[in-house]
Formats: sequence, structure tokens, C-alpha cells
Amino acid sequence: MSRINDIYGTMVFNDAVMKARLPEETYKQLRRSMDEGSRLSQEDAEIIASAMKDWAIEKGVTHFTHWFQPMTNITAEKHDSFLVPDGNGGVIMEFSGSELIHGEPDASSFPSGGLRATFEARGYTAWDPTSYAFIKDGVLCIPTAFCAYGGQALDKKIPLLRSMQALNRQGLRLMKLLGRDDIRSIKVNVGAEQEYFLIDEEMYSKRKDLLYTGRTLFGAKPPKGQELDDHYSGAIKPRVQEFMTELDEELWKLGVLAKTEHNEAAPAQHEIAPYFTSVNIATDHNQIIMELMQRIARKHHLVCLLHEKPFAGVNGSGKHNNWSISTDSGMNLLEPGETPQENAQFLLMLCAVLQAVDNYQDLLRMSVSSAGNDLRLGGNEAPPAVISVFLGDQLTDILKAIENDESYAPGEKEIFKVGVHVLPKFPKDSTDRNRTSPFAFTGNKFEFRMPGSSASISGCNVVLNTAVAESFSQFSDYLEASEKPVQEAVRDLIKKCISEHSRIIFNGNGYGKEWQKEAGARGLLNLPSLADCAPCYLDPKNVDLFSRHRIYTPEELNARYLIKLESYCKVIRIEALTMLDMVWKDIFPAASSYSALLAESAYKKNNAGFEVNSTFEQAVASGISKILSAAFSIAGVLEKNLKEAEKIKDPLKAACHYRDYVLSAMNELRAESDELENCVSAEYWPYPSYGDILFSVN
Repeated sequence: MSRINDIYGTMVFNDAVMKARLPEETYKQLRRSMDEGSRLSQEDAEIIASAMKDWAIEKGVTHFTHWFQPMTNITAEKHDSFLVPDGNGGVIMEFSGSELIHGEPDASSFPSGGLRATFEARGYTAWDPTSYAFIKDGVLCIPTAFCAYGGQALDKKIPLLRSMQALNRQGLRLMKLLGRDDIRSIKVNVGAEQEYFLIDEEMYSKRKDLLYTGRTLFGAKPPKGQELDDHYSGAIKPRVQEFMTELDEELWKLGVLAKTEHNEAAPAQHEIAPYFTSVNIATDHNQIIMELMQRIARKHHLVCLLHEKPFAGVNGSGKHNNWSISTDSGMNLLEPGETPQENAQFLLMLCAVLQAVDNYQDLLRMSVSSAGNDLRLGGNEAPPAVISVFLGDQLTDILKAIENDESYAPGEKEIFKVGVHVLPKFPKDSTDRNRTSPFAFTGNKFEFRMPGSSASISGCNVVLNTAVAESFSQFSDYLEASEKPVQEAVRDLIKKCISEHSRIIFNGNGYGKEWQKEAGARGLLNLPSLADCAPCYLDPKNVDLFSRHRIYTPEELNARYLIKLESYCKVIRIEALTMLDMVWKDIFPAASSYSALLAESAYKKNNAGFEVNSTFEQAVASGISKILSAAFSIAGVLEKNLKEAEKIKDPLKAACHYRDYVLSAMNELRAESDELENCVSAEYWPYPSYGDILFSVN
């Protein structure tokens, strides 16, 4: 393996490369564009494009692409070569500033929620200079935004960039009111932990459900699962380690700061975690991570599963979105301080997040909703569908003391008076981790544990950024209107926020049934499925939020509402059709054949000329026959429910029908089929078992 210093960032047109290859003034203009959002001149764009082309060609590249992120949770690219005819029967290599800055992919071929009609094909990609260009698979990839002919956002990047601007704008406004004129910008940093499964390619190819849907639609529980807790952070198997080593090297070449890798709780489940970086870069990097994991796994005759719940009864896979706010100087605004003033600032930031999460629970839940993630939430280390915030006992006690204007006693030696002039000093990280909490404070950041493993992290961060920007805006309004000195006004604001939003704080077991009851009594939302939370896109308070902060227009929100519902219905429909294909063509015939074999054996024994006990054959054959009969009936119900779904035109009503009738029939059919698997000989069962899949990689 090459030394990390020799390979890190070698496939990235990063700051060091730009500084070395660009004229000084062009480099400065590009840095201003990256840091401050200023526009580049056409002349500068031409110089940058030429330098980028020369750098790429030196590395053997012949094609470039505008790499963008449509509303599919995956990336898209269309390759164009640098080749241009020279007029003399030969070619030259050219790449213009115009080609760097914008492209025109077919917008009607991607989900648009009605923003684009089929005959309105034109869309535009626009270079995002804040995210470095890179070389992947021998192609120069230029990170871009993707919009419709009329300027509507058709991707995940534009709303994210807008939300970053909104948080920066409102955050700077609040900081100035606190006397922090030294702060020039505020940004969000994210570290996204990525969970995934690795299974043997041969096993994968024998499972129609994995091939078509990414998850097992059938599968009896194996004798051994994750009960012994012997996989989590255990010794990594050689074949998996080879995959991880190659993955690390390829990611490092692309400037992705892959840091941690380990076995997760379930058999065949693993995790990779990068360093924190700007939320826009983190989103790009997470897309790269997912793509490379799937591609590199195949080289090792493995398949990487990113579905949120590929195996029923064992842990699903999530994506823990670690979120923090910092200034241009690197100061973490969620870091407790050393002085009363610093702690006042910290507590104000903390309250801003609490208010944001409480006021926009529905949007946060919606941002992580999908047919796959609905299956994962609520157990096996995945948080429940009810949004709450974990702060830990000590920080919660501090907030209670502030709310009640009482003394706070962290120990026998020190007592802090929470009054007008003094706010408490406390340890920077006195909290344990709560794996059942959707949104947990972990010392100097918040860990949002709800996103699913296959999703883009853009969606949840757009909501977080915008909701916190709204808190900053409201706090600024309050301080501007107050006639008290700033310090007193901040104290009053913190007390007010704690009083109004403490219901969102919960430090207990999120899996407990008592919490569901208590959450309801607190007025917290419980939105178990996408069909339940999708309407929040159209809620007037949410339309107003996104419109005022210029994140989404009402038209763009409605498009996302329709896209979410359409995807939900399509995914469940594909899964239901796959189940029917599997039972009719494989499972029912296999069970019937095995039952017939047993019945024939029993018949021969009973009619033999000597005394033979055939109780086993008769009992099993009879049991299989009863299960087959029940499964046959349920399959008919599933087909009927699917046909009824096709007739429903309203997207929300269709989603509710799939949730209430199609999914319920699918669950019943699976239960009967899994019973059949437990009765039928492995020689006759048509698919690899859970045990075969989960324990086949060595």
C-alpha cells in the first residue's frame, strides 16, 4: 500500500493544485468565489477550465462530466470528451469556460414532481466551485447544481446551498447582536457515519428479492443472528478487510477523509465514518462513498447492500448525521465555554437547536422518510419515529435550573448561581450516548440518527439548517425589540425558550411503550410512515418557513411532495410484484413438490408389506398443505390490493392504500412463506437462507 501522503487527494483539483496551476489573481478570485460566493468572470472561468483540463489530461483523462444529484438519492453524469476536430483530419483537446460553468442534461428524464413535462426536456447544470472537481473512473467530474429551464431546483444541492446561506445570514445577524463583530461567516460541519451490509455475490445473485428491491422479502430467522453481540467491533474478516483497504485508498485519492471502519452489530454489517467537513462537501463525499462501496465490493465478489432493512429481525442500516455549527475562525458554537459570556452564547445556540427541532418535528421526520427507512425505525438500535432530543442529565438539570432561576449544584465542592450576570460553567462532555434517541447532543455536536443508509444527507441537513436559521431569526427579533441590556435579554430569551420547548427533551428509553404514551401527552408527533408525514410539505407553516428563507418555492415544495409519494408507491409496488413472482414461480412449487414427496413416501410405507411408522411424513406434508393453502389465499388478496391501488389517482390516497392494504398483505404472505421455509428441506427450498447469506463471507 502506498503511503497516505503520496496518494491523498491525488485525484482532486484541490486548493494546492489550483494554487500551483492558476495565475495568482485568478486563484484569488476563485477563492473569493468559494469563500464568499462572489461571481467569477468569463475570463477567469476560461483560465480555470484550461488548467483543469491540462491537469486531467496529464492523468490520462479524455472525458469530463457535470456530476449532479437529482432527486433520486443517487448521482448522475453524462460524459463528454475533450476531443474537438482540428479541421485537418485530426483532433485537439479543448475544454472551455462555458463547458466548465454549465451544461444541459435532459431534465425530463429525472423526477421533477411536475416541474418539467416530457416535452420540456431542457435542464441546466451549474458548476459549484465550493466543491472540488475530481477524477473518478478516468473521468473528470465537476460537482454541479441541477435546475429546470425556469430556474426551479431539480436536485439535492441547490436547496442545501440555499439553506447554508440562510443559516449564515441569520447567524451573523444574531452574533452581531451579541457583540461578535469579529465573526465573518458561520457554517455547518457534518460527519456522516455510513452503515452497510456486505454479502457474497453468489448468494445475492440467487435471491430475486435482493436483485429487484435491495432487501429480502422472505427469510426465516436463522438459528443464530446477533444475539451474542459477537460481531460488533469484532475482528474483521480477511475478505472484508481487503475490501475496506481498497475502499480507503480510493477514497483518500478523492480527498474523502475516511477515518473509522468496523463491524456493526448485525452479522455481515459494517460501518465507515469520515472526518467532519463542510455540509456541502460532506454530502458530496457521502455520495462518493456509497458509489465506491458498491463498485469496489463487486471487485471482491461481494455485494454492498445500502437498503435500510435488508434483513428482517436483525439490525437495519442508518446514516448518523453528526451536525455542528462553527465560525470562520473555527470556533465551535456548540462547545461549552470557559466564561459566563461564552456559556451564554453556547446555551443560546443550544436553545436555538431545541426550538428548531421542536417547532419542525414534522419536517425532520419527513426528511428521512422512505419506504425502506419506515421498516427500520423503532428498534434494533434505530431511533423511534417520534422526534425527541437527548441532552443527558447534567445539561438537562442546568436548563431546568435556568428556567426556574435556581442554583445548580454539579457536585459538593461547587455551586453556581444561575442569575442575571452569571451562567454556569460545566464539563464539555458529560453525556452518555443514547442509541434510542433520534437527536442526541454528544458534547459539541448533535447526532441525528434517523437518516436511512441509502439516502442523501442533503434532505435532513436542509431542514436542520433552515429550522435553526429560523430560530436565529426569531432570537434576533427578540433581542432587537428588547429594551434591556443584551446580557439580561439573552438570559430572558434562554429562559423563555427552555420553558416553551422543554417537552422535546427526553433522556430515557425511546423504545419503551411508555414513551410513546408520554410523547403523545407532551404533544409530540408520531409519524410512522412516509404516507403520514408527506403532507407536512404542504403545511402553511412549513411553506412559509422555506419561502421566507428562500429555500424552496411553493412550487418546488409541491414537487417534492409528489416525488416522495410517487417513489413510496413505486417501491412498495415493485416489492409486492417481486413477492408474487417468487411465490408463484419458486416458493409454492418447491413446497408443493416437497409435500408431494413426503405424501408419496408415507403412502408407500403405509402400503408396504411390513410395519413402518410414517407419522413424520404425514404430519409435515399435512402442515405444509395447510400453510400453502393460507399463503395461496393471501397471495390472491395481495394481487387484488395491487389492482385496486392502480385505480387510485390521488397520490396521498394511493400511498395510504399501499401502507394499509398492500404492505399488510405482504407481511402476511411473508409470515406464511417463512413458515414454509422452516418445514421444507433445504434441498428443495429455492433460495439461500438467512444463515447462508449472513455467514457466508469469510
